[in-house]
Amino acid sequence: MINEIQTLVDHYWDWLKSKTSLRAIGEGVEVTTPYLDRHNDYLQLYVAPREGRLLLTDGGAVLDDLRASGCDLKTKRRQELLNTTLNGFGVRLGKDGALEVSASEQDFSLKKHNLVQAMLAVNDLFAVAGATITSLFWEDVQEWLDANDVRYTPQVKFTGKSGYDSVFDFVIPASKRAPERLGQAINRLDKNSAERTAFSWQDIHTVRREGTRCFAVVNDGGASPSQGALDALRVYEVEPIRWSQRDRHVQELAS
Repeated sequence: MINEIQTLVDHYWDWLKSKTSLRAIGEGVEVTTPYLDRHNDYLQLYVAPREGRLLLTDGGAVLDDLRASGCDLKTKRRQELLNTTLNGFGVRLGKDGALEVSASEQDFSLKKHNLVQAMLAVNDLFAVAGATITSLFWEDVQEWLDANDVRYTPQVKFTGKSGYDSVFDFVIPASKRAPERLGQAINRLDKNSAERTAFSWQDIHTVRREGTRCFAVVNDGGASPSQGALDALRVYEVEPIRWSQRDRHVQELAS
């Protein structure tokens, strides 16, 4: 089984490289990635020299898009969630509202990976359907875990065998009855988020203790997630938990 998964991971890297394109813009370079935002547009970032290093930035695109969609980012709770998410990836918020990180030639790949992950995470975190929705999905998941006395640590970063970092929304420590469990809250499950979650899990599971499991709590309150995306998670040994069926899984998470 490990050889089959390794082949899938290798294919993922080949796909990532082949679908990444570059375009010169002034003194910098525009990098188009194969990852899609919630409008099904490719995520883009920009790289430019800055004081002997390289500045990587989204140019403010992620937060500008959310504001234009009516997502209020000024509340104290959402500012806390935004800062926690960015800190988890080592990404800062620039004065102009851009997500940015500084890199050297040696750690460019890692910093680029972290910036893209932060862009995707922020986009998913605040991708609310409209102004009538008052809570974020991750807040709902936290409240559910707390209400059922599930012991967990939020927003934990692990370094995988690739050397890249991945942030999991919650980690439930091992007990006498159950192994360590890692979890992601996925507000909008599609091919993009399924592949990202699956890769993060495959990248770090071999460096965790034997028996560690991974769950994805999937929001199915609006449109039902596609069967293909759910199957993709299962292929990579990530167990999906539909939000509408969450109470079925309380015991295995609270153990």
